[in-house]
Amino acid sequence: MASTPVRLGPQALAVLDVVLRVPCIFIIDAIFNSYYDPGSGWTGTMVKVLVRVMGVLVSSLVLLLSQKALFKFYTLFSAVILGMAAVLINYYATSHIDFYSAYYKAALGFRLLPRNGPTLWLGVAAVQLVFGVGYVFLLDLQSVFAALVVLDIMIPLWGLMIELPADVRQMVAVFSGLALALNTAVCLAARLKWFYYSCRYVYLLVRHMYRIYGLQLLLEDTWKRIRFPDVLRVFWLTRVTAQALILVYVVRAVRRESGDGGTDSQGFLLSWDVFWDLTSNLIISGCDSTLTVLGMSAVISSVAHYLGLSILAFIGSTEEEDKRLGFVAPVLFFILALQTGLSSLDPEERLVRLSRNMCLLLTAILHFVHGMTDPVLMSLSASHVSSVRRHFPVLLVSLALFVLPVALSYALWHHYALNTWLFAVTAFCVELCLKVVVSLTVYGLFMVDGFSNVLWEKLDDYVYYVRSTGNIIEFLFGVIMFGNGAYTMMFESGSKIRACMMCLHAYFNIYLQAKNGWKTFINRRTAVKKINSLPEMRGDQLTNIEDVCAICYQEFSTSARITPCHHYFHALCLRKWLYIQDTCPMCHQRVYVEDESRDRAAFSNNNGGYAAPQDVAAAAAAADPAAPDGELPGNDGGAAAAAGGVQAAGGPGGLDNELLEDNDSIEYDEDEWGTQHGSSPVEEDYINDDTDSTED
Repeated sequence: MASTPVRLGPQALAVLDVVLRVPCIFIIDAIFNSYYDPGSGWTGTMVKVLVRVMGVLVSSLVLLLSQKALFKFYTLFSAVILGMAAVLINYYATSHIDFYSAYYKAALGFRLLPRNGPTLWLGVAAVQLVFGVGYVFLLDLQSVFAALVVLDIMIPLWGLMIELPADVRQMVAVFSGLALALNTAVCLAARLKWFYYSCRYVYLLVRHMYRIYGLQLLLEDTWKRIRFPDVLRVFWLTRVTAQALILVYVVRAVRRESGDGGTDSQGFLLSWDVFWDLTSNLIISGCDSTLTVLGMSAVISSVAHYLGLSILAFIGSTEEEDKRLGFVAPVLFFILALQTGLSSLDPEERLVRLSRNMCLLLTAILHFVHGMTDPVLMSLSASHVSSVRRHFPVLLVSLALFVLPVALSYALWHHYALNTWLFAVTAFCVELCLKVVVSLTVYGLFMVDGFSNVLWEKLDDYVYYVRSTGNIIEFLFGVIMFGNGAYTMMFESGSKIRACMMCLHAYFNIYLQAKNGWKTFINRRTAVKKINSLPEMRGDQLTNIEDVCAICYQEFSTSARITPCHHYFHALCLRKWLYIQDTCPMCHQRVYVEDESRDRAAFSNNNGGYAAPQDVAAAAAAADPAAPDGELPGNDGGAAAAAGGVQAAGGPGGLDNELLEDNDSIEYDEDEWGTQHGSSPVEEDYINDDTDSTED
C-alpha cells in the first residue's frame, strides 16, 4: 500500500494535463462554428477576423504547452479569474441599496442564505476573503503585499456595512478594482520574462527536433506529449453530455408547461420516440465540425481498441500486430467523414450519411478481425493441437464473421433500394464471407493432414489452389469496387479525397495484389521446374539409405529427390524450401543447375555417408533407364569421386561406422571445400552467406 501514492501521482497529473487542455479545443471549436456576419463593414470585418485569428492562435499555443508551462499558465489564469470575480462581487454589492432583495432576485428565488442582512453580509465577506487568499496564493505574493491585496478586496464591503452613501460606495469599489487590476498587471508583466524564455525554449526544441528527426517524428512526439486523442475524447464526451443535459431539461420544461409531465417520477422517464429524437440530435450535433468528427473518431478508437483486445484474449492470440484495431478504425472513420463531407451536410442528411459510414466501418472492422483470427486458425491446424478448448473460440469467432455479414446484408437489402453505397457494403460482406470460407477450408485440410499417418504430398497444392481461388475472387471484387467508386465520383459525389482514396485502392488492392499473386505463381512454377529436373528415387532403392528427410524428419515412404550436391529430400519439402531460396538446406550449394554442368559424383545420405558405386549405378538406372550401366545421367566424372570416397573410408563396410555425423557437424576449410566439390564463385557465395541458413 505504500507504493500507491507513487503510482497514482503520475496518473493524477496526466488526468489534470488532459482536462486543462480541453478548454482550448472548446474555444477553437466555438470560433470556427460561430456565426460570421459579412455585412458589418470593412472595419468591423477586420476586427472580427483579427479576434478570431488571435483566439485560435492563443488557444493553439496553450494547447501545445508543456505540462509544467500549462500548469503555470492556468495558475496565473485562475488568479486573474479570482480577482475579476472579487471585483464584480464588490461592484454588484455596492451598486444596490437593498442588497437583500437584489441577492434573491439574482439567486432565482432559491432561499439558500439567512434572511438576516448582517449575516448575509458576513457570508459575502467570507467569500471575498476566500477569493483574496486564493488570489494571493496563486500569484505567490509577499506577506506585506498579500495583506494589502486582501485589505483592498475587503474595503468595499466595510463601506457597505457602515452604510456609506451609494455614490461613495461605488467610488470605493471602483478604486478597489483599479488597484487590484494594477497589481495583477504588474505581476503579469513581471512574468513576461518567463513567458518569453518559455516560448523561446519551445521554439528551439521544435527546431532541433525538426532538423534532427524530421517533421513526421516531430508531429508524432507532439501528438503523444499533449495526449491529443485523450483530449479529443474528453472534449467530445463533455460536449455531448452537456448537450444531452440541456435537451433533457428543455424536454421536461416543455412537458411541464404543456401539462403532460404527470407525476415527478414519470417526469424523468422519456418515451421511445422522445429518446430516439434526443439521440438523433446528439449524434447529429456530435459531428457538425471537423473537431467534433475528430472527437468521435477518438471515441471510436477507444471502443475499437478494447474490442480488439477482448477478441485477442478470447481466441488466445498474442500477436502485437493484431492490436492495431484501435488505430485502423478511427483513421478509416475520419477518412470516410472527409470523403463524404459529413460535417458540412444538413442535419437530416448528415444522420443518413453517418449511418452509412458506420456500416462501411463495421464491415472494415470485421475484415480486420478476420485478419486476427486467420493466423490463429492456421497455427492451431498446422501444429496439430488437439485441445477442443483451443479450437472452439476461434471457430466461434469465424462463424460469427460469416453470420454477421449475411445478417447485415439481409437487413440492408430489406430496408433500402439498390445504390452505390449498398452495393459497396454488400461486396465487402460477400468478400468477408469468402475469406472465412477459404480460411476454414485451409483449416480443414491441415486438420485432415494432422490426423493422417501418411505424408500428404498434395496438401501444399490443394492449399495453394484454395487460397489462389480466394485471392482471384478478391482481386475481382477489388476491380468491381474501383468501378463502383469511379461511378460514384463521376455521377454522385465527387471530391479530391475520394479521388485520392481510389488511387490508393487501385495501387494497394489491385496492382500490388496482382503483382504479388503473379510473383507467387512464377515462384511455384520455377520451383516445380527445379524439382522435376532432379533425379528421383523410388521403391527399394530408398532402403539402402535408411535415413529421413532433413527438412521434415520423416521417412521416405514413396520417393525422394536427389540434389546435385547428393542430398535427398521429399519433393514437397524441397519445393517449399525452394520457394524461399535456391540452395540446398544441408550444404547451401545451388540446387538447380543445367544438366551439362552437373558432376557425376555419387550421392551421399543425409548423415554424411556415401553410397557404394553399385548402389549409385542402380539409382541411376532407376532414374534414367536409357543411361548406360554405372553412369549417372548428365554427370561427368561422378564415379571417380565416388570411388575416391569409398577408398578413403576403407571400403563400403567402413562407411556405416565412420561417417555417421550430420553434414552440419562437419567443418571444411574453404579451400578444401572448393577442391573437393569444384564450387563455382556463385556457389561459394551461397556457402559463405550465413543468411541462407535460416529454416523455412
